Amino acid sequence: MSSIISVKNLEKSFMDGKEVTKVLKGIDLEIQKGEFVAIMGRSGAGKSTCLYQLSLLDHPTGGQIIIDGKNTEKLDSDERTKFRLYELGYVFQDYSLIPELSAVENVMLPLLMQGVSKADALARAEESLRSVDLSHRLDNLPSEMSGGEQQRTAVARAICHRPKILFADEPTANLDVASSQRVMEIFRSLNKSGLTIVMVTHEEEYGKLADRVIRLSDGKVV
Repeated sequence: MSSIISVKNLEKSFMDGKEVTKVLKGIDLEIQKGEFVAIMGRSGAGKSTCLYQLSLLDHPTGGQIIIDGKNTEKLDSDERTKFRLYELGYVFQDYSLIPELSAVENVMLPLLMQGVSKADALARAEESLRSVDLSHRLDNLPSEMSGGEQQRTAVARAICHRPKILFADEPTANLDVASSQRVMEIFRSLNKSGLTIVMVTHEEEYGKLADRVIRLSDGKVV
């Protein structure tokens, strides 16, 4: 297997007035293509901060992140946006769906932003929702769906453009046990089909479903 993410000496600090808080303190890690990795650790260990750097949603203070052979720090703002749109998928704990749009319209959005035709985007969005057992919810608004259905819609949106890597930040945090297990089954199935998944979780039982756990403590890999 070859590395799809390679991280060297990753650092992230935040300024709070005159105080500098170091959250990530020199992280080195490799994630292989097709691997399902869970990032775990106590609250405040730097898990979500680490994910935000790896997924290009934030800029690190120092260090190097190479994704699929590209040194991401050399990308300008437009190139980063394009890279995220085409190569990466995201699932957040709060679903991040647009309340005024139906499930299928939410899922179509990334495809339309890529310039895919409306007919094509619709067909692919419907297929993506079918793959997470939501073909009966195409025209429902988020407010008409349960938390588990909203999160599965978010997963469908994250995978409809066939990203190389799926990043998930506490994807089961707001869900009941049955819905959480269903989301994890979908992740396992996506991973078996070859998708690389990087997931932050504080749930030990879901961490065990990953191929490997990277544990953080006080901003370092332990």
